[in-house]
Amino acid sequence: MFTGLIQEVGIVRKAEHRGVELWLSLEAPKLIPRLRVGDSVSVNGCCLTVVDLNGPLVSFQAVSETLNRTVLGLLKEGSLVNLEPPLTLSEPLGGHFVQGHVDGTGEIIEMKKDGQGARIKVRIPEALSRYVIEKGSIALDGISLTVASITGREIEIAVIPHTMNQTALKNKKAGDFLQVEVDMLAKYVEKLNWEITGKGANP
Repeated sequence: MFTGLIQEVGIVRKAEHRGVELWLSLEAPKLIPRLRVGDSVSVNGCCLTVVDLNGPLVSFQAVSETLNRTVLGLLKEGSLVNLEPPLTLSEPLGGHFVQGHVDGTGEIIEMKKDGQGARIKVRIPEALSRYVIEKGSIALDGISLTVASITGREIEIAVIPHTMNQTALKNKKAGDFLQVEVDMLAKYVEKLNWEITGKGANP
């Protein structure tokens, strides 16, 4: 379980496709001292398991199921990635509950400066739009964000300067893809409503 509050922006030093798998090696000097092999880390919002620690590098293995549901396969040497270790019981929940289970991918259709921050419009899959509400929470590339508005499949996010500066969003542009995880509470509510009433979409 994660919060969507990014603790470090890592740099991809190796992205090697081996058959249907992807091996990622990231430079993350702040995070690495806290990690052990077998730990979970949110990489752009996708929960991956540490398989190797070697000096300044931490490595992960992404299998075909993960690659089919994410855009991790587009990462290359030099790419920036948002990193977050799992939430512990001693830490405050500053964002929202993020599982690290990517629901789909969205495309940035507009990105413009708004003072020191930015306004970003993202087109998400139609199947996910029913879980998104104005002023609700959504995770984009692992970042806990608040939805400013939603029209059909298009959501707009007002990104504060701190988030722009401290995440990989600063390198994004229109046409880029983001990994999307909707608020899991919305999915539970839908499932419960369907089981009780038999109405609404069958999850």
